[in-house]
Amino acid sequence: MALLWSLGSSQHLVTVTAEGDVTRADIETYLSEIERSNAIDWRKLVDLRGARMVLTEDDVLAIGLIFRQADASGDVGALAVVLPTSEPERAMRLLGFLAAAKRPMRLFKTIAPARRWVKTTPSPRLSPKGRGA
Repeated sequence: MALLWSLGSSQHLVTVTAEGDVTRADIETYLSEIERSNAIDWRKLVDLRGARMVLTEDDVLAIGLIFRQADASGDVGALAVVLPTSEPERAMRLLGFLAAAKRPMRLFKTIAPARRWVKTTPSPRLSPKGRGA
């Protein structure tokens, strides 16, 4: 699979690494797992440096709809995205959907500043205004 992720429950942090071709099926599988794990409101560090987005316009729209539905369900966690080194414009189409959510979000060119930023950004679940554990 092109997407590998881990869930750090003690920090409420999802770390995603993409390598090679990333398809609609890869993204939908990831999103289903995040929802099943009740981690939509966790902070996310997404490293797309090694990714090549293999998505049609229909794929982008379908994934965007899933993003919007998740956003409408409640708090979503901060998002740090490390842009792919090749063809970042393909990823930018999806990131436009993600930017519409009411959450802190930043784009990075390298992993270290992205990791530092996301780890210092409060999680909705851990903050006093969040939903609680």
